[in-house]
Amino acid sequence: MSFRVAAFYKFFRFPDYRERQPELAAAFCGLGVKGSVLLAEEGVNGTLAGTPEAIDAALARLRALPGAETLEAKFAEAEKMPFRRLKVRLKREIVTMGVPGTDPNTLVGSYVKPEDWNALITDPDTVLIDTRNDYEVAIGTFEGAIDPQTDRFRDFPAWFREFRARLESEGRKPKIAMFCTGGIRCEKATSFVKAEGIEDVFHLEGGILKYLETVPEQESLWRGECFVFDERVSVRHDLSPGTHSLCHACGRPVSAEGRQHKDYVEGISCPACISEMTDGQRARFAERQRQMALARTRAS
Repeated sequence: MSFRVAAFYKFFRFPDYRERQPELAAAFCGLGVKGSVLLAEEGVNGTLAGTPEAIDAALARLRALPGAETLEAKFAEAEKMPFRRLKVRLKREIVTMGVPGTDPNTLVGSYVKPEDWNALITDPDTVLIDTRNDYEVAIGTFEGAIDPQTDRFRDFPAWFREFRARLESEGRKPKIAMFCTGGIRCEKATSFVKAEGIEDVFHLEGGILKYLETVPEQESLWRGECFVFDERVSVRHDLSPGTHSLCHACGRPVSAEGRQHKDYVEGISCPACISEMTDGQRARFAERQRQMALARTRAS
C-alpha cells in the first residue's frame, strides 16, 4: 500500500480559526490521515498523508472554509506512512516571521510560474535569494542562489535589511527573486520586502516542490536534493525519497557520507551537532534510543 502526501498552505482571512480547530481535527481523524496542520488568523499551512481518497476528502474540507476555496497542494507518494500522528495546532502565524503587520493577504510579490522561473533567475538584473534555513540550503538549492545562512525564518528580516543596505551602498537596485520549499515562506518574505519599499519582488509559485514536479530534469537549474518536513527527509528531482536521513538529536539532515562519520551515532549525535550537545543531553538521547529499540523488539 502506498500513501499520498499533500503539502499545502493558503493565506486568507481566518478570524474564527480557534473555533474551527476541533471540527477540523475531528474530520481529519475520521478520514485516517496523519500529519500536521497549523491554523492562524492569516490562514492554514500543513502536510497530510493518507490514502488518495482520504487526502482528496481532507483537502475538500479545507477548501470549504470561506476564503480557502483556491487552496492548492503539492503531491508526492510514500511507500510507508511518513507521519506518526495527526496534529492540528493553533498558531499566531502559519509561518513565523515575527514582524507585526506583515500580511500577504494585502501585500505580496509577483508570482512566477515554475515554467517561467529559469528565465527570471538567469536574468543578470535579478538577485536570487533562498529564504530557507541554512541546513535546508546545505543539501540543495538553485544555481546562483544567495544563502542568507539563517537558523530560522524569523532571522530573515534582519538579514535582508543588512543585505539591502549593501546593495544600496553599491548603487544597485536589482529585481529580487525568492523561493522556498512549498511557497509559503517566500510568499511571506515578499510581503515583508515590499513593505520595506522594494517594488520589483518575485517569488516561485508553488515553491521548489512545484518546480521539481513541473520542470524536466534536463532543463532544471535545481542542484542537489530538497529537504522536506516529514520522514522522507529529502526528495530527488523526481520527488522520490532522497539519500538523507534525519539526526533526531538536532533535526538536521545527514547525508550518506555523514552517517559514516565517527561523530554520527543514530539518535544521539551527528557531525553538525556533536559540539553543541552536552554529555547530559547525549545521555538522554541514548536512553531514548534504548527505549525505542525495546519497543520495536516487543512489537516484533
